[in-house]
Amino acid sequence: MNSETQLTKLFGLSGRVAVVIGGTGELCGAMAEGLAGAGAEVVIVGRNAEKAKTRLDKIAATGGKAWYHAAEATSKAEVESLLAAVLQRSGRVDILVNGAGINSPTPFLDITEEEFERILRVNLKGVFLGCQVFGRYLVQRGEGGSIINLGSMSGIVPLSRVFTYSATKAAVHNLSKNLAREWAPQRVRVNTLVPGFFPAEQNRKVLTPDRVTSIMGHTPMKRFGEARELVGATLLLASDGAGSFITGSEIVVDGGYHAMTI
Repeated sequence: MNSETQLTKLFGLSGRVAVVIGGTGELCGAMAEGLAGAGAEVVIVGRNAEKAKTRLDKIAATGGKAWYHAAEATSKAEVESLLAAVLQRSGRVDILVNGAGINSPTPFLDITEEEFERILRVNLKGVFLGCQVFGRYLVQRGEGGSIINLGSMSGIVPLSRVFTYSATKAAVHNLSKNLAREWAPQRVRVNTLVPGFFPAEQNRKVLTPDRVTSIMGHTPMKRFGEARELVGATLLLASDGAGSFITGSEIVVDGGYHAMTI
């Protein structure tokens, strides 16, 4: 077996179907491209058809296969309709990425109940519903599968200025470990992909000049991550070849941020 064949066997996703909730965003969009590049049929899920088209065009240009489905991640009815649509059109689901998320830099004492509940609804309830609806399908199907939940460095180490976001991401980390334990006998793997600091739409308001200086001083690689740098970890967690014994893990991609103390 040559090295190329071996890599394909380990990381190839031919014949697999991946649903990427939040795939119209920058980070999950890059993950969707990576999954398609490895051979998966990718379903990009979000609420912005224009952003989805841009990503679909990129995937098509490299010979990948993908399509778009509009859905609200916080609505159980819409997530159930999403699953039904994917099964009707693509015939199966093997990989789920839960990546919808929002952020806010509001000082703690100024956070309104409405803002708290809005962030909680998107960041935690959305992941809960995705795991519940698609997890039930994967468990009952009995062929295994991979669920990748997008966590955050702030879910591991509390970060200033993002109080509600941090709390919801910590909950996602905990939920992922609980489900990993629960579904391991059915070979449904649940892991958390943990980006460090990646400039994206949801965190631009937080990345003030003083904050950027602080982040760079705490990041050994002295730079932000690029969205494409999440692809390798995504394929590791998605693949039943390379990632078959990985569940309940937090895969950190952060340029060394979490390893830095003083």
